[in-house]
Amino acid sequence: MKIRLYNSLNNRVEDFEPINPGKVLMYSCGPTVYDFAHIGNFRSFLGADLLRRFLEVAGYDVIHGMNITDVGHMTEDDGSGEDKMVVAAKRIKEDKKSGKVPEGSVDNPDDPYQIAKYYTQAFLDDSTTLGLKVAHEYPERMFHATEHIQEMQELIQKLIDRNHAYVSDDGVVYFHVESFNRYGNLSGNTIDQLRSGQGGRVSEEDQASKRAPEDFLLWKPDPSHIMKWDSPWGEGYPGWHIECSAMARTRLGSDVIDIHTGGEDLIFPHHECEIAQSCGASGEEHFARFWVHTRFLLVEGKKMSKSEGNFYTARDVLEGRVTGRPVHPAVLRYELIKTHYRSNLNFTVKGLGDSAQAVTKLTDFLNKANEASKGQVGEVGNDHPIVSQFLEALADDVNISAALAVVLPWISKSPEDPAEALGVLHKIDGVLGILGLAEKGVQQGDSSDSSDFDAEAACRELDQARADKDYDRADALRQQIIDAGYDVQTGKDGTTAKKKLA
Repeated sequence: MKIRLYNSLNNRVEDFEPINPGKVLMYSCGPTVYDFAHIGNFRSFLGADLLRRFLEVAGYDVIHGMNITDVGHMTEDDGSGEDKMVVAAKRIKEDKKSGKVPEGSVDNPDDPYQIAKYYTQAFLDDSTTLGLKVAHEYPERMFHATEHIQEMQELIQKLIDRNHAYVSDDGVVYFHVESFNRYGNLSGNTIDQLRSGQGGRVSEEDQASKRAPEDFLLWKPDPSHIMKWDSPWGEGYPGWHIECSAMARTRLGSDVIDIHTGGEDLIFPHHECEIAQSCGASGEEHFARFWVHTRFLLVEGKKMSKSEGNFYTARDVLEGRVTGRPVHPAVLRYELIKTHYRSNLNFTVKGLGDSAQAVTKLTDFLNKANEASKGQVGEVGNDHPIVSQFLEALADDVNISAALAVVLPWISKSPEDPAEALGVLHKIDGVLGILGLAEKGVQQGDSSDSSDFDAEAACRELDQARADKDYDRADALRQQIIDAGYDVQTGKDGTTAKKKLA
């Protein structure tokens, strides 16, 4: 099976072949643990997870790494602005007053390591809830920036030795962009554009300590910084971009990797700077041979922002602050992966409802096939017609829409061989990652406060009202069950209620 992926580096779809046959080295830019991850973040993370799962089902051994940025970077790329850990500390203090932070989670908000630990655990909880495979490999494959300061310093020294970096008069270490003639190949931002301020990161402020305004920070001596480490250039902290170059090389064991993923907002400056650092230090032509970027997420057709009031974390959605009732993790995962990664996803309440219906169809098919086969699962290979069509769709630049167009019509029919159908479904879900989440049950913390509601008893009472021809009472009971968060159906065998997934 020929796999083709869109490579942002060359702006075209290309045939994918790993450097080492059968093995894929893949790195994803992970979270900054100064706050809870939002649904836009998770769209990118789950897009990488989908790609990884597809490659694994296709037969590859995927070594997938993801960083956790827990260094207290500044709010501005050039090292100015406010420390993000200080910003997080202010938020934590307010949240502790209002009871939003669980007792004992952060005893001292002024300790940046406690803040990082709190948000790291929150991210791990959210990630495992949504089925992100790399989260189950923490800390081996999901690793902290603060644990790789020495590797960052060694990389910086190598860049200085190779004349790609310099120590300025004020002691700050910068990467000298002009020394790397391929800078701009990923983003299209040329040095001339950067110098005229068109690249999106050059201010008009005085940058006299730099050789050129486009040069970017590698290490900043600053004894007053909240998180700081000793270095040959003075006590201070690393720049944002250097950590991924150092960690990818260290944890994946290679100067050149197969795939690097991230959101489209990271193309410039972050990924452009990563390439310059990594290739500048190694002398290799590539840092990553394929760059795979996920497009932005919209909310009800608008850009997600706090000022618009439509900024949602994954927890906001799961706990019902978007729809008015809890959303099952399988539904949110489906919603975030169902649109092709190179198209904007419009996140809507209606879309969540549609995703809930799709997840329900998948679980109903699973349950019926499982019952019909008495739990027997047939052995199915990638050459099975349905599996083959599903994988061929994904081999075309992870075309998830086409892949789902294979699955959904298939599950709408009763299978001739239930055991074989289960084998097919398990193979497909090895990529989708939906059914394992769906089997875990509905998210706890139901905002409808119906945890003590006895749906079965209400259904029996409704059937009795119908038998007594007390239709007003029956209608009232039906509405009561619906209001408690259930779908209600009445058939020849009586009334049944199923908890809504969204």
